[in-house]
Amino acid sequence: MNRKYFFLSIFFLSIILLAFPWISATQEKRVDVIKINDIITPAIAEFISKSIEQASKDRAECLIIQMDTPGGLDLSMRDIVKDIMNADIPIVVYVAPSGARAASAGVFITLAADIAAMAPGTNIGAAHPVAMGGRMDRTMAEKVVNDAVAYIKSIAAKKGRNVDWAVRAVKESVSIPETEALKIKVIDLIAKDINDLLEKIDGKTVEKPRGKIKLAVKGLKINTMEMDFRQRVLAALSNPNIAYILMMIGLVGLYFELAHPGAIFPGVIGGICLILAFFAFRTLPVNYAGILLILLGVFLFIAEIKIPSYGLLTVGGIISLALGSIMLFDAPVPYLRASFSVIIPTVAVTAAFFIFALTMAIKAQLAKPATGSEGISGETGVARTRLDPEGKVFVHGEWWNAYSDESIQEGEKIRVLKTDGLKLKVEKLKN
Repeated sequence: MNRKYFFLSIFFLSIILLAFPWISATQEKRVDVIKINDIITPAIAEFISKSIEQASKDRAECLIIQMDTPGGLDLSMRDIVKDIMNADIPIVVYVAPSGARAASAGVFITLAADIAAMAPGTNIGAAHPVAMGGRMDRTMAEKVVNDAVAYIKSIAAKKGRNVDWAVRAVKESVSIPETEALKIKVIDLIAKDINDLLEKIDGKTVEKPRGKIKLAVKGLKINTMEMDFRQRVLAALSNPNIAYILMMIGLVGLYFELAHPGAIFPGVIGGICLILAFFAFRTLPVNYAGILLILLGVFLFIAEIKIPSYGLLTVGGIISLALGSIMLFDAPVPYLRASFSVIIPTVAVTAAFFIFALTMAIKAQLAKPATGSEGISGETGVARTRLDPEGKVFVHGEWWNAYSDESIQEGEKIRVLKTDGLKLKVEKLKN
């Protein structure tokens, strides 16, 4: 009898254990949210891709991408659009908070969403493609625009949005507020915040590759997903201001190491900063003429030590450094260029460092030698024997053979006039 109850207990316990994951999954239904408040770069594209993958794995009801972006890189935008359109779960793009915008690449991402929403006081548009890292001729510009038009038309048509406006956003750079966007069917709804958004999308049906999905999100837990450390570092490096500062620190560090071999620390830091800067340059529209001007500026600072130019080389170095910094990023949009509020103090500090280092080097060259036979000239000491004309003197903690044009008694103070081989010419120290 006891054995029967034992096996029954084991049976029911097994059922509970097998059902526990399903019960937990049911209880943990949630909505995942990520916030994008930056330009669209490879780091942002990776973050969105990983977030979609994780939300799908965790069986979230949907993923909300809260976005405020001025635009970004075409390839990164296309990666994001592909991930959104091929995701297993519904993707909601929400242009928020109030004052946010979805410009340029942000327009494509918003139109690609299963549900597109905007907060009050936001705008969308201005998706005309711009040249990065160089100027396009008329033929190439037409090709780029036509390609962007075809791409945005296919996205808008697939998602049932206003195709005509999407084309105008690319060709004419038109931009509209959220109320007009809703009126002409560019977006699906306006929501004041995430909770309001969840209430309004609850019950909506979206088409995904695996079939139609009806959203049941009202009252669900909101899970905000953050970038991991690696993604935050990559996103920071994609900032042109950070990349520019890293390059300047790298150049200063390497200069200091070359000027003072064996210091080690400046060379290590300089090398790391330069590698990180050049890594960042892969995703930014870099003008190599700007890099060459910056390097020329550093060369002119160093040349000032060797060539007496009375400061002309230093002035040329500062001008070259400033022009190179301004020209470093060749982009028609401000968010892909280094800011003047960063360039001006960075150039000033870098120039001040080089001028200080060069001043110290020149002073060291012009200073009187402090060691060796040259360094002892002008030093004072004491006669240890009578000099008439030769004898022994004690100077600078050392015994020397010395001679003098005048008679000097033992114990009298003397001053060194010059060195003559291993002898010193001295004179009586006048009081």
